[in-house]
Amino acid sequence: MSEHQHQYPGAGHQFTWQPPQQPTTPQPMFPVTYPGYGGLPSSAPAPAPEQPTTRRGGRLRIGLAGLVAGALIGGGAGAGVTALLDEPAGSTASSASAQSVTIENPERATTATAAAAKAAPSVVTVYVSTGASAGSGSGVILTADGYVLTNNHVVAGDGGGSGTVQVRTADGTLYDAQIVGTDPDFDLAVLRLDGAEDLVPATFADSDEVQIGDVAVAIGAPLGLSNTVTDGIISATGRAVATASTQDDATVLDAIQTDAAINPGNSGGALVDGAGEVIGINTAIATVASGLPGGQSQSGNIGVGFAIPGNTAQRVAQEIISTGTASRAFLGVTARTATDDQNREVGTGAEVATVEPGSAADEAALQAGDVVTAVGDRPVTTSTELTAAIRSQAPGKTVELTVRRGSDARTVEVTLGKTN
Repeated sequence: MSEHQHQYPGAGHQFTWQPPQQPTTPQPMFPVTYPGYGGLPSSAPAPAPEQPTTRRGGRLRIGLAGLVAGALIGGGAGAGVTALLDEPAGSTASSASAQSVTIENPERATTATAAAAKAAPSVVTVYVSTGASAGSGSGVILTADGYVLTNNHVVAGDGGGSGTVQVRTADGTLYDAQIVGTDPDFDLAVLRLDGAEDLVPATFADSDEVQIGDVAVAIGAPLGLSNTVTDGIISATGRAVATASTQDDATVLDAIQTDAAINPGNSGGALVDGAGEVIGINTAIATVASGLPGGQSQSGNIGVGFAIPGNTAQRVAQEIISTGTASRAFLGVTARTATDDQNREVGTGAEVATVEPGSAADEAALQAGDVVTAVGDRPVTTSTELTAAIRSQAPGKTVELTVRRGSDARTVEVTLGKTN
């Protein structure tokens, strides 16, 4: 059983989930949940959190969840858990008090001060109500005429449906909003604000240039507190993170990891660099599971948060705006984690289980039993890492796979396919 929980920080409730069973390839996992929703409890009764029933050994283990065996690499994996909390939304464009971020004392300003002052006007609070529940998350303005990027789990209601969506900008104006399109596999959604004009679009940096140790500033509405700013550093890049509520319901992220505080309600908000340019969309946090020695279950920040890289977010958003859907790179295999003979919790690659006829993998002559150990210069030790590495690529791109077949290793060029 997982000893950490991945939590969508947009979700005001902490949902734990049973990791998918992979009898032949056990792995330590940490619980990841979507923090997209959060805030003060609404009048709707909240579902009771599901508690882990077992734990592994007596030590705290930290790892990343492997992809569910049999899930199609690069193909359609479903969304993660969603909860809706917070005050119900109001009606169309009206003004309310909001805290703006300004530099009052330039001589005392820090990097975070300057970054927040530039980026905060482009970050919004997203309110969603669906029947018996309501909640809030965050979003990032894409265009002056009202396109806004957020997480899919922020706007997706129970059962995958959507409810009434409203958005409050940093100046306090409240807009009705429509969902233009969503992509659960990337956990992204695009909204369009009714009657909006002269908004302040966010500036995006090249997220491929992000380095470990760079300044990171998170801006959003944790617990419904709009324009909240936290800072830290980039802890890791290319972090493969799997979130899931069931074995057939997995979202795999190729994430930027940060220790900037991300809490329920931050999901969909901006992770910006020292120049105030967006490098990621905050989407998930790791939490410590209950029942572990010396610790209580936590639903908020423990310094391990994850953001969808800005380059990926921009590409997906542009496709959604143009067509209503987004495409993904497609390799065309199912895979499981290959493990070390002496320690089955140590992954040594992604072992191909099946190859889809006519797919990119088939054309590259991959076979069941092959073990992928790298995509380009990026090491692969688990099936989750293979999924994340493929998903980070654009459809049609040619990548080099390092493949182990028996005792031999070789490199294979694969031109990735495309799927919606």
